[in-house]
Amino acid sequence: MSLTATLPAPPRPHLDSGLLPGDFYGYEDLLSKQERETVERLREFLRTEVVPIVDDCWARAEFPPRLFDGFATLGLTTWADPDSSEPRPSNLLQGMLALELAHADASVSTAFGVHTGLTMGTVRECGSEEQQRRWLPAMSRFEKIGAFALTEPHGGSDVAGGMETTAHREGDEWVLNGAKRWIGNGTFADLTVVWARDVEANQVLGFVVDKGTPGFTATKIENKMALRIVQNADIVLADCRVPEANRLQNANSFKDTAKVLRQTRSGVAWESVGIMLAAYEIALQYAKEREQFGRPIGRFQLVQDLLVKMLGNATASFGMMVRLAQLQDAGVYKDEHSALAKAYTTVRMRETVGWARELLAGNGIVLDYNIGRFVADAEAIYSYEGTREMQTLIVGRSVTGLSAFV
Repeated sequence: MSLTATLPAPPRPHLDSGLLPGDFYGYEDLLSKQERETVERLREFLRTEVVPIVDDCWARAEFPPRLFDGFATLGLTTWADPDSSEPRPSNLLQGMLALELAHADASVSTAFGVHTGLTMGTVRECGSEEQQRRWLPAMSRFEKIGAFALTEPHGGSDVAGGMETTAHREGDEWVLNGAKRWIGNGTFADLTVVWARDVEANQVLGFVVDKGTPGFTATKIENKMALRIVQNADIVLADCRVPEANRLQNANSFKDTAKVLRQTRSGVAWESVGIMLAAYEIALQYAKEREQFGRPIGRFQLVQDLLVKMLGNATASFGMMVRLAQLQDAGVYKDEHSALAKAYTTVRMRETVGWARELLAGNGIVLDYNIGRFVADAEAIYSYEGTREMQTLIVGRSVTGLSAFV
């Protein structure tokens, strides 16, 4: 008998309607009926339109543009249109949506977050009323896709004080020069928020650069081992001229940039929970079906130990995020709250996907059994939007009253 005949069918994350199997404490029950319906619409879309194609897209390192059309039909961001009468959704609902996206695929979640969180969030937070009305309606309908260019080839964690991209004003225009790296959606974005240091005021300013602007070049980063579906770009700005009308009027220092990052950092933590739940569910299904020594491996104590540790990580992180959403909705959360969430959940995520890979043994490293993609993608999420070390220093400064930043 062949080896493959003894293997269970490749498992997939559980994306059917109803509570996620890994939601052990039923956190989803905290949503209202209408919010639950929104989550379930997204869940069904991911189950039918995303899960069947992600392995192929991941292997080919390609992003399927039609997904944005699908997101548009779901109406998840139409509330962001300044002329919309829809109320802004609760932070708990927004977090649950980020969880669902990552539960299906981390790359798709990242591309969605770059557009809706980083780029649209910057326009909402730092744009004038006129700028919000100019850009947000089309962005909220996914008619124009955004990118967010902050990280540089020589600057990541120190970009606030060491930003090399410069902006020099000449009349009614700004001339941008420099380079950006790891810019999600950068290869196809219709507009890109570029952060640059004003050479005269020595302050970080924000600009919206339209696709096709002379002097703006975006090149796809190849050979990635993680988030392969995300189209990350190296961006070069060579005497790129941007009108004053495209300078974000309320972005006048890096403190304004940090306001956006504080919000999106919590979104990354929600993604981490989604990945943990997916990893746990894949491993649980596999443990019930894979047989060794004449019995399902789920009957072995050490396998159950792995499953319970994974579930504990996901449940604790889920609870932390629910409380953070409550603080956000109450308007009392601070930078250190998001920082602790990002630091803690990404560490637990990395640990959890590793245990899932261990449980699947050799099958855990091939796309056919799904967990390998989550293991690889977790490495990128562990680092982006602020490393664990930087988040630790933010929280450490808060609890001690002493700064350990260099």
